[in-house]
Amino acid sequence: MRISERGQITIPKQMRDRFGMGYNVEVEITPTDDGLLIRKRTASKHPVERVYAILGCAGSTDDYIEDIRGR
Repeated sequence: MRISERGQITIPKQMRDRFGMGYNVEVEITPTDDGLLIRKRTASKHPVERVYAILGCAGSTDDYIEDIRGR
């Protein structure tokens, strides 16, 4: 593989298929002691997934905001 003029690389189709990296899949690139690690971003790491249903109770976010503001 080579890096293009624009800094892009092409992951071979055989590897994309093997690791489930289809069209529009987000990846993370992490520096390691040995180089760069490329892996699929998991849904559980998405910021929205981290806070979704954090209240764990009935009611709206407006109610929660009013509660934490002491109103």
